[in-house]
Amino acid sequence: MAIQFPPAPGDILICDFSSGFRPPEMVKRRPVLVLSPRLRHRDGLCTVVPLSTTAPRRAVPYQCLVTLPFAPPPPFRAIEVWAKADMLATVAFARLDLMRSARRTDGKRAYLKIRLGGPDFTRVQDCVRTALGLRST
Repeated sequence: MAIQFPPAPGDILICDFSSGFRPPEMVKRRPVLVLSPRLRHRDGLCTVVPLSTTAPRRAVPYQCLVTLPFAPPPPFRAIEVWAKADMLATVAFARLDLMRSARRTDGKRAYLKIRLGGPDFTRVQDCVRTALGLRST
């Protein structure tokens, strides 16, 4: 189910890249890190960085390892993930969903709120600047 509200920078959500994207773009559901704040006159969109458990083949300045505050629910159980800043995307809220945990005792869905902050978030922002050629070397 799509989110109905603007997420905050640092929020970890699930993004469905399976429609409209083609390899070598992201083409499956995966966790993403929200980068953009809510912007006026930009309803229904936000900019995200995909997260992956697969390390890059070689060290590159536009991908970095980050540690989530706790493990997401299956199938995305990894606490340490790679931010793929070179795969930055602006997506519609219709592609985004909250992390779902086990159902509550009353049968209703339960959601986890995972937020990345501090030095890890800053490091991802630096990787994005590098990926976009906006960082002086």
